[in-house]
Amino acid sequence: MIVTSAVRHAAAGSAALLFVLPVPAAVASPAPTAPSVSSVSFGSPASALGEPTPPARGHVDPARLDRRGVQVQPLAGAPRLPSASALSWVVADASTGEVLAARDAHRKLPPASTLKALFALTALPHHDPSEQHTVADSELTGIGAGSSLVGIKEGYTYKVSDLWNGVFLSSGNDAVHVLAAMNGGWDAMARKMQEKARSLGANDTHVVSPDGYDAPGQVSSAYDLAVFGRAGLQDPAFTRYCSTRYADFPAGSWSYGIANTNRLLTGENGVERYPGLIGIKNGYTSNAGNTLVSAAKRDGRTLVVSVMNPQEGGGYAVYEEARSLLDWGFEAAEHVRPVGSLLPERAKAEADARAAAAPRAEAAGAEPAKEARPGGAPTKDAPTKDAPAKGTSAEGASENSGKGEKGAPVRSAPASGSPEKDAAAPGASGPDGPARDAVAEGAPGTASLGKDASPAAAPSGASAGLPLGLIGAACAAALGLWGWRRRAGAATGDSVQE
Repeated sequence: MIVTSAVRHAAAGSAALLFVLPVPAAVASPAPTAPSVSSVSFGSPASALGEPTPPARGHVDPARLDRRGVQVQPLAGAPRLPSASALSWVVADASTGEVLAARDAHRKLPPASTLKALFALTALPHHDPSEQHTVADSELTGIGAGSSLVGIKEGYTYKVSDLWNGVFLSSGNDAVHVLAAMNGGWDAMARKMQEKARSLGANDTHVVSPDGYDAPGQVSSAYDLAVFGRAGLQDPAFTRYCSTRYADFPAGSWSYGIANTNRLLTGENGVERYPGLIGIKNGYTSNAGNTLVSAAKRDGRTLVVSVMNPQEGGGYAVYEEARSLLDWGFEAAEHVRPVGSLLPERAKAEADARAAAAPRAEAAGAEPAKEARPGGAPTKDAPTKDAPAKGTSAEGASENSGKGEKGAPVRSAPASGSPEKDAAAPGASGPDGPARDAVAEGAPGTASLGKDASPAAAPSGASAGLPLGLIGAACAAALGLWGWRRRAGAATGDSVQE
């Protein structure tokens, strides 16, 4: 009876105090609901969020570029696409990889010397520009009849940078043969180029002759050429060579001038220079017709355009059609929905995930981490913010011709920043127990306790301590009252049941 009476007094006292005192908002516990996007840790399993919703501009139908004909999704205010006679073309944003419009993007066609862009992506990293090489006669064998040449002679010594000027400016197949010999040989270079193409997500390209000279079965596509051009812009060396208009080429004790054959870059042969042109590569063979990959920058935006085999307008039509597509792309960039992406499937999925995660991190009020523990776990006072991976787009241009040249961040839940005096979660072994650490440290799978946290999240700090303190005081007062009554009852002879 003593225990029963004590419990009854404590309950009565507690109820009386809680009845007159307002309940802090942080204690309210509505029915559990599904976690809000802003309150779920980015380290949570994918099933916790389901499929992320990518930004509207980033959502594309991956099969759309497989369709025949012109593909474009104009929005309000979009300019009309120019007329282009090329069998295949692509207009894309070089920074994001988004394809703004295309015609028969995956149509397999002979690439001519635009394939030298892939050759450069494959071989450039392996030799220092200042390295010198003496040319052997065997390195100049097998060059196709009618090939464009820069004028390399056996027995002469050249710097690697001179050889690359020969590739980009003069579209010299002789320079390609020498550089291929320096990188394992002709057949080995073809295999390496094929592997590089696949690693970039360029699946239409089949390499037979690394210089782009016509060969049975050698094909690429406007999509793949745009992929090569975009990748080249991320390499400062590639950019430097392909944007060079004029250079001196050594010939023993003297040198002679060579000019880039990309008329959009140099403005020669009656073709007006394109403002902001970076360049990349042009080409021509009797089988491929005229081909071109060009890039240009305007108002902070860089576009890459590939054009394959115009059917009208003569030998320089490829430049004029590229010009009109670049003009359209700069005007239409904010007024079209992308129809595809130049990114490989894995890279595209990661980019979409980062784009979808960024608004969530901002909504959660997360701030950049000050420091991180080994393994990526943030420290107690360093909440993290999911930031997209940095990428740099270099700018550069070059042209080329073939035969008969004519023209993941670390992702963790934001830390609550709770002081050590905060109450441990139920089941914790103590003030530094695992349950407390899971919240304060932002462990994967936990909910953020920021201002946008789910209503079901546990309160912390003074908001949690206030009702617990009041209940404790009420219980102490009730027990004191019960003890006083018991002593008073014993003094007066009243019976007290235990």
